Amino acid sequence: MILHRLILSTFTSIVIACTINIASAKDAVPLADDPVTEQRLITISEEMRCLVCQNESLAGSRSDLANDLRKEIRILISEGKTDKQIREFMVERYGDFVLYRPPVKPITWLLWIGPFVILLAGIIGLLVYLRRRNQSVPSTTLSAEDNRRIDALLRDAKSSSTENAHD
Repeated sequence: MILHRLILSTFTSIVIACTINIASAKDAVPLADDPVTEQRLITISEEMRCLVCQNESLAGSRSDLANDLRKEIRILISEGKTDKQIREFMVERYGDFVLYRPPVKPITWLLWIGPFVILLAGIIGLLVYLRRRNQSVPSTTLSAEDNRRIDALLRDAKSSSTENAHD
């Protein structure tokens, strides 16, 4: 009897969990009726950034805002807008940030040139550091006696290595 109740309660829990998952599942985003329109949508949305995810294209994102923006692009395509007009509409509405490749203009110069400036500054900083470090190491001149001792040590090391090679 207890086993029967345990099996029945487990089965009921599984059915309830599956029902909740099915009820909360989102519907698939409908594709455009025309495959050409859908291909244009994909081409346009791959060049745009998801405003929620920010590191994912609009085509690849599954956020609600991305779905809404793709619907908006489908509407603009069906209205006969060109790809350029659609991009301009999106930039006008959301700014240059929506584009993965923002245009080169005075406000985006730092965005385009900044990484190279940072790299150049790093290289210059490294060169300055290495030059100062080399200048801070004192230069010592060895005396004749020091040179004789070094030569003797090298001869001893060479002779001991040849003796070990013969063994």
